[in-house]
Amino acid sequence: MKSKKKIELELLAPAKNATIAIAAINSGADAVYIGATRYGARYSAGNSIDDIKLVVNYAHQFNVKVYVTINTIIYDNELCEVQNLILELYKIGVDALIVQDMSVLRMVIPPIALHASTQCDIRLAEKAEFLEKVGFSQLVLARELSLEEIKLIRSRVKVPLEAFIHGALCVSYSGRCGVSYACVGRSANRGECAQICRLPFNLEDDQGNRIINNRHLLSLKDLNQSKNISLLIEAGVSSFKIEGRLKDIEYVRTVVAYYRNIIDNYIELHNDTYTRSSFGKSVLSFRPQINKVFNRSFTTYFLNKRRLHNSCSIASINTPKSSGEIIGEVISTKGCYIKLKTKSVLNNGDGLSYFDEKGIYCGFRVNRVEGNNIITSIPISIRKGTILYRTLDKNYNDILEKDTSKRKIIVNFKLRYCREVLCLDALDERGNNITATTLLSEELEIAKSEQAQKQIDILNKTGNTIYEVGKIEVLDNYFVPSSILAELKRKALKILDTAQKTNYKYEYRREEQDLLYYKNELEPTDNVSNKLSNLFYKDHGVKNIVNAIEHNDYKFTGSETLMHTRYCILREIGCCRKYSDKKLPIKLYLVNDKIKLRVETDCVNCEMKIYKC
Repeated sequence: MKSKKKIELELLAPAKNATIAIAAINSGADAVYIGATRYGARYSAGNSIDDIKLVVNYAHQFNVKVYVTINTIIYDNELCEVQNLILELYKIGVDALIVQDMSVLRMVIPPIALHASTQCDIRLAEKAEFLEKVGFSQLVLARELSLEEIKLIRSRVKVPLEAFIHGALCVSYSGRCGVSYACVGRSANRGECAQICRLPFNLEDDQGNRIINNRHLLSLKDLNQSKNISLLIEAGVSSFKIEGRLKDIEYVRTVVAYYRNIIDNYIELHNDTYTRSSFGKSVLSFRPQINKVFNRSFTTYFLNKRRLHNSCSIASINTPKSSGEIIGEVISTKGCYIKLKTKSVLNNGDGLSYFDEKGIYCGFRVNRVEGNNIITSIPISIRKGTILYRTLDKNYNDILEKDTSKRKIIVNFKLRYCREVLCLDALDERGNNITATTLLSEELEIAKSEQAQKQIDILNKTGNTIYEVGKIEVLDNYFVPSSILAELKRKALKILDTAQKTNYKYEYRREEQDLLYYKNELEPTDNVSNKLSNLFYKDHGVKNIVNAIEHNDYKFTGSETLMHTRYCILREIGCCRKYSDKKLPIKLYLVNDKIKLRVETDCVNCEMKIYKC
């Protein structure tokens, strides 16, 4: 009876550049996503073709996939450039493209696999089903989905589902935010988001009465699904995505290693059903602690049942900056001395923060530590009872900066000898099975003393390669010159490298089926910005298409929905119109020095929309 194929689980890591990509792989990533020279949704995280090729060559040794983001909307005058870029990426062996703009499906390009970006706003099973049938190999789900919504999508499609598990959250449904473009002319859908949602706002009524003063009312906490990985797997997710293509190397190393351990533990308990999608053991030189790298404190967002504010806050309204880890409470301050109640070990050079009496976020560096006393370089006064947070752990960062983590492929050796031919069989964990041989000038001599350990010692030395030796069978009865055995081993490892390149399997673009789109009309938030994407949708039965707001023919009317979100300010501040006795005026506005936005709540669907005034 044929055994059932195991489901491959993929830990997908972000990479701002090649150095971070390789660090992510060494820390345990099964795949990395990285920006090309242009057209990625993080404008400042572009990479040259040569750098991406470097990542591809390193990654494929471990069967790690490399996905390149071309997930902005594209203008007509850029179609040829994007088409040529895709050809270059295909030539260097990139595994897939993460795309938003449907024009890619009408370009003359090689059959490279396509993944539907989170900018495609995959919330509905109908949309997921459509994208699968037009040729996408993997679907990046909207961050807002609940487990039940994910299960419904899983029941309607067969391709792998990818879900964000950690990192910054967009307050808007991804791909459907026009606030940055409408307010300051920088389009999030072009990779230039100005992060208006991280700014402080006053909440006012239509008479200008101030309800909340100077708070980051649209700024969300960071996502952390570390306790929900098993639930996501059981709901049908197989690719687990970490946000952070602008994050530093310490962040990426830490978060990847942390989730690697969680996923591996799950696989170990369910190894009859699940397996890793890549190979290689990561040998870490640090213990990952996610509260010691950038975070705005954590939320599981809407994965589980939506709860009221007093039981589950999801916003970081006091500051959009990192809140780090709580380390203690201030007992007293005097000049440069702060006496602290804490169980944490503090270090010279730590970065600490707190909220002052007005709720303003403040920070300082530790000059020196004496027990539970902190000495600062300048006098500082902090109210007794204030909670201190550590946003920079100097000791942890020093360890990460010296990181020597490596990733190793296990290889088993068997040494054989037959008629003047010395053979070394090598079988690695990737399934590559090769034999290296050398023709001897004369017969091997029968050994006069024990030879096994000497041969094992030589074969165990793999130098600066990706290999680590597992089982070894040697020729204890023969004397094998050390130089001959060492050269035979080098030859075997080189042949293994070649075999991996030869045997590496690519997934290619799926066939596009002839079917109707599930909507007859497209709005500006559907982000159609060129003739090829227009053609794509018309080919699939869409009758009326309104161009994206970024299109040069688009004229603002003031009625555009600039942000559509499942997050609601009223629920966050405890004033939900459905469940709270605290009632606010119907007409509400977010106001700061330069921007005024109108807030509209949709209490039937528990959603919120933002418009420009």
